[in-house]
Amino acid sequence: MTADISCGVLVIGGGIAGLSLAAEVASRLAASPETRGRAGGVVLVEAEPTLGYHTSSRSARQLIPSYGPPLIQDLTLRTLALIRAAEADLSEPILAPRSFLLIGDEEAVRDRASTHMHPVMPAEALGLAPELRPETFSAAGLDTTSVSCNTDALLEFHRARLLAAGGRIITGQRVEAARQAREGTRWKVSAPGMRFEASTVVNAAGAWADTLAGIFGAHPLRLTPYRRTAAVVEVERPLEAGAPMVADASDRFYYRPEGRQVLISPAESEPSVAEDARPRNADVQALVEVVNSVTTMGITGVARAWTGLRTEAPDGLPVAGWDPAVPGFFWLAGQGGYGFQTSSAIAELAAGILLAETGGNDARKALSPARVQV
Repeated sequence: MTADISCGVLVIGGGIAGLSLAAEVASRLAASPETRGRAGGVVLVEAEPTLGYHTSSRSARQLIPSYGPPLIQDLTLRTLALIRAAEADLSEPILAPRSFLLIGDEEAVRDRASTHMHPVMPAEALGLAPELRPETFSAAGLDTTSVSCNTDALLEFHRARLLAAGGRIITGQRVEAARQAREGTRWKVSAPGMRFEASTVVNAAGAWADTLAGIFGAHPLRLTPYRRTAAVVEVERPLEAGAPMVADASDRFYYRPEGRQVLISPAESEPSVAEDARPRNADVQALVEVVNSVTTMGITGVARAWTGLRTEAPDGLPVAGWDPAVPGFFWLAGQGGYGFQTSSAIAELAAGILLAETGGNDARKALSPARVQV
């Protein structure tokens, strides 16, 4: 039997982007006497049986203020501030200190460095990461503002916040069709077992965002999913618990401690179709060889491996804002490799746009889908 649900805002996509925005909008509505009755009008629908199934569950779980262009760095710092403020009311912290060490030749490190990273001598880098083979790099940069992130706890924080504000979460329902009786009227949205009616639809479908846009009559933004593989490996010489995350400035690999194991990734950027991506044995074995060649950890086996998709717009920046041609259709996509580290700040910004609040005009313009749909 098909169920009918009427809401003000229908968020399609239950990764960190859609979940954090749904929680932010519902919380703002619930906090105001004028809009409190609309808080239950926020509904999140996810095609998979669980939230965060695709890219969000396959994150490196590291938030790095020195990673990305200036706007991304600003959004990262704001996200860190918002999460730290939320931690005051939580029984367990979401963030924990873990520095980020960038290594390579002088030119590569200089090109990747930012105001949140300071140069360190190779000898100091070896003191922080003694497993590195000294002949494999000649320069290094250190970001001490970087932190590890309990991504499961962050997803749960947003989930609980959304429900506490009266919002709803529906999983296992893939949107298949949508229509408006006439332009600017409420959306009627269909999934296999449910029908929704909403004033606003938020496209937070990740790698499937362009496909979903077509269902709503919006032009695609030329979003491209890219593969990102990772593996947790057994090693002969485990890293110290407080060891930094280490990354190659030429994007050949990164690694960090994972208990007595080590998480490694080739940091690849291979275009992909939108799919439930799976790791390739040859890619994982090649990665093991690279990491063994630059460190003395001694990888002895692969405990588990996975591949996620990070989706980018042509200019590499996220997309957040109203579609310029389709009324009531809002984009929240293209977070690329910056999903978790910008999530709270983008949710704050996007909620302000959705609720017609003022502020953040420069960031709104930079993230607007209008910049892509030309």
